[in-house]
Amino acid sequence: MQKIFGMISLGCDKNRVDGERLLGEVKRHGCEITDDISRAQILIINTCAFLNAAREESINAVLESNGYRNGVLEKIVVTGCLPEKFIGELFPALTEGDVFLGVNDASELFPALERSYKEGRVNAVGTGNGCMPARVVSTVPHLKYLKIADGCFRHCTYCLIPKIRGKYHSYPIEELVAEAAGLGETEELVLVAQDTTRYGEESGANKFCELLRKLTALENIRHIRILYCYPEAITEELIAEIRDNPKIIKYLDIPFQHSETRILKLMGRMGTRESYLNLLKKLRKEIKGLAVRSTFMAGFPSETEEEHAALCAFLQEAKLENCGFFAYSREPDTPAYRMKGQVPARVKNKRVRELYGVQKNISLENLQKYVGETLTVLCDGIDYENSCFVGRAYFQAYEIDGVVRFTAPRAQTGGYYSVTIDKTDGYDLFGHLLEELL
Repeated sequence: MQKIFGMISLGCDKNRVDGERLLGEVKRHGCEITDDISRAQILIINTCAFLNAAREESINAVLESNGYRNGVLEKIVVTGCLPEKFIGELFPALTEGDVFLGVNDASELFPALERSYKEGRVNAVGTGNGCMPARVVSTVPHLKYLKIADGCFRHCTYCLIPKIRGKYHSYPIEELVAEAAGLGETEELVLVAQDTTRYGEESGANKFCELLRKLTALENIRHIRILYCYPEAITEELIAEIRDNPKIIKYLDIPFQHSETRILKLMGRMGTRESYLNLLKKLRKEIKGLAVRSTFMAGFPSETEEEHAALCAFLQEAKLENCGFFAYSREPDTPAYRMKGQVPARVKNKRVRELYGVQKNISLENLQKYVGETLTVLCDGIDYENSCFVGRAYFQAYEIDGVVRFTAPRAQTGGYYSVTIDKTDGYDLFGHLLEELL
């Protein structure tokens, strides 16, 4: 089967890694991969199902892609979280899809396509052998993701992940180290999982720091960024490893989700307002210059105006470097779906806007301290629209935080530059090149 393949990958960076493995299977079979969808004879749509909005986006992507059948498109493969969880209702309804695969079915991509060409539509969800093909990296060349575990053994009352991805299971250290070594020269390796800090615990002992030490010992890995660290699992050992290991970027993504203890308990979270503030105080004391990003949910069932105001006050006290906010999504098959006191959508959206407003002022204050200073910036590419280069300082994660836009006679993607900051808009920084760093 010598076909041209394209891919649309939706959702989180963990899902992106799954998509890269599917592309690896395509490459292993000697087929061409294109980023021009109009050239694709087979189009893989890697879906997300975390929220209703994500499910709608995934279905719309399939429907819109069906229009390419007027050109060379022959088959649409629907894969990922959406068919994994909802295949029973999805397969008979979404007739635009020719082949359906789950999250661990990369090995069945080509057998299912062969069947589809002979027999018609194929449901191959759950038939794969769980193999992990070598990946085709889809990010900028100097940055790669490494998914260290899948699934989740937490039971947050609003979340579908355990019912989509199953129980938490860590990938073996030796396989992860070999995968990282095979990624080639990497300026920034980003570690992801539903909860990176629980790595290895399902086998009886936490091995996250051991994994960090083995990954940072690789010569091709220059820096490591850690995402998705649950607050109660940040141990003294991990703090010391981040502080003392020069290859680990002084940045943590800690999804607090809320600040008020009553809401956190309803969410199935283990933290409290006091424990979160104490953790932030300790981290900043132990790790010089640490940047912290977090996510928060607005409008969880029974959240009062007073609790929303308290969350706003928490943000002002915590002064986090980066934050994301989203409205609670009422998901069937979760405990929170049945909770009393569901908050109207207009109120949830209003609270999200207010949270962003509070954080905007905090971010502006945080970023203004860099005006007139010189930062080390990793160049990610060119912003043609604004006629400048775009990169990131250590406190900015790829595609989820702000960036540094800077002017220079020339700059190379993947290179480091000393950039003098001229101004900020409260989200991005703007500056000019001082010198190139080797």
